[in-house]
Amino acid sequence: MSEKTKQTCKKIIQFILNPRLLLCVGFAWLITNGWSYILLSIGTYFRIEWMIAVASAYLAFLWLPISPEKIATAAIAIALLRFLFPQDKKTLAVLSEMLKKAKNSLKNLRKRKQ
Repeated sequence: MSEKTKQTCKKIIQFILNPRLLLCVGFAWLITNGWSYILLSIGTYFRIEWMIAVASAYLAFLWLPISPEKIATAAIAIALLRFLFPQDKKTLAVLSEMLKKAKNSLKNLRKRKQ
């Protein structure tokens, strides 16, 4: 494995395992998904049918391929990171760089189609 590849892998692992980012992703997951798993567990344990029905219906929607849940979770996590940890310039800089790369990729893709 080349030195550049090792450095890139190290940066990615450090970014993903950032405790602040993990906390924000956890909160975002609870907002988008976690509540339904908790509701399903409580409803099943206490045999509350409306809880089971609501949670099951939402979970069925989440498992559809068209569900925008992962995009929403990522967006909420980034918003929480900016709100809760505005001093974390390193993580926010990495996110900003990723956004620039994505925009450039879209521009290049559009140019190729024309």
